[in-house]
Amino acid sequence: MSSSAVYILDLKGKVIIARNYRGDIDMGVIDKFLPLLMEREEEGRQSPVIDYSDATFIYIKHANIYLVSTSCKNVNVALVLSFLYKCVQVFTDYFKDVEEESVRDNFVVIYELLDEMMDFGYPQTTEGKILQEYITQEGHKLELAPRPPMAVTNAVSWRSEGIKYRKNEVFLDVIESVNLLANANGTVLQSEIVGSVKMRVYLTGMPELRLGLNDKVLFESSGRGKNKSVELEDVKFHQCVRLSRFENDRTISFIPPDGEFELMNYRLMTVVKPLIWIEAVVEKHSHSRIEYMIKAKSQFKRRSTANNVEVIIPVPSDADSPKFKTSIGTVKYTPEGSCFIWNIKSFPGTGIIFVLQIFFKISDE
Repeated sequence: MSSSAVYILDLKGKVIIARNYRGDIDMGVIDKFLPLLMEREEEGRQSPVIDYSDATFIYIKHANIYLVSTSCKNVNVALVLSFLYKCVQVFTDYFKDVEEESVRDNFVVIYELLDEMMDFGYPQTTEGKILQEYITQEGHKLELAPRPPMAVTNAVSWRSEGIKYRKNEVFLDVIESVNLLANANGTVLQSEIVGSVKMRVYLTGMPELRLGLNDKVLFESSGRGKNKSVELEDVKFHQCVRLSRFENDRTISFIPPDGEFELMNYRLMTVVKPLIWIEAVVEKHSHSRIEYMIKAKSQFKRRSTANNVEVIIPVPSDADSPKFKTSIGTVKYTPEGSCFIWNIKSFPGTGIIFVLQIFFKISDE
């Protein structure tokens, strides 16, 4: 079950926009929302979901407005939250800054968008590019095209028909970031890799693409156990991916949107060796003079190079007369952040140790 109604409120809880989708809820129940929210904030029980005897409120706050969905039955919270965030994204496509004043100025467009984006409480067309093809805006007025484009009635709502390119091109980027926590002794306590597959597609017509992955890649629910395998967790796909096909044979098959989009993102829980190992030694030469010796060593292959490496070294907020010297890169002291920032433009994978020495005094107390 999805939304019974969707509201846009100002910070005082007054209704700016209200759209009743199912007619199964008292629209006046929204008056209970802000008092319940303030009560939970005072108790430190903040949550995007508020249960009340007559309704369930699911909300997000953006700038100086609240977007609230209400339902009197069991509801898919993740679906509703995703829809509310999508509303903000679509509104931004139409009038840039989404706030109380712009909502009041563009209420006609917003009502039209809410009618197209949700039907009987279930999300429908939520792609801004598709909506802009038949809901257009001049000033604060709304124009309707004589016929809705095929994308509205087509099963592929995220891609328009009739797209043509003189040259067909597809670009794919895999972007991964490593999150790692180590203790003072250098032991890795926790590590993970967060990745995403981003694409830029410039293809004619309605192409169906297939993405094949390395045989070593497994998914969390695959049920296969191979040695030396890589298991992806928390995998999320763009809506264009045929999930039924993926569940059957693990093939990522899809008709892509036009232009740039994120095909999938994932998380990989594994023991990761730090790409760059940092070791810090602190020496106190007197009661007020302190020296830091920071050693940085690459732990990746020789043929690779890390670019624009930034190492942040925190120091006491009362650090005084800072000095430093380094064997590579540049160093900057930022008193507002109580830290040194060591920038290395090109960090080679040779295993050589680079050293940064920092000297400073702390105030006597």
